[in-house]
Amino acid sequence: MAKDHGPTVKNDKLYEDLRRDGASKEKAARIANAKAAGTLDHRSTQLEDRSKADLEKEAREIGIEGRSTMDKGALVKAIRKG
Repeated sequence: MAKDHGPTVKNDKLYEDLRRDGASKEKAARIANAKAAGTLDHRSTQLEDRSKADLEKEAREIGIEGRSTMDKGALVKAIRKG
């Protein structure tokens, strides 16, 4: 069972998985909270099929730096890298 990380982390298991994979505390919390709030669900399951604006929005939600200068391909790679 996942440890309770307090009221600021809404999905403790995902948070722990992300931390174990090397994400910072802040990034792991942002992603876990976005997933818990349902804001990481997308109209398309394939990143390549989504618009650049959708990709930029997701990149902003998960805290990817430099997203405004990335082209669509770079955004897809950055989002997959997480």
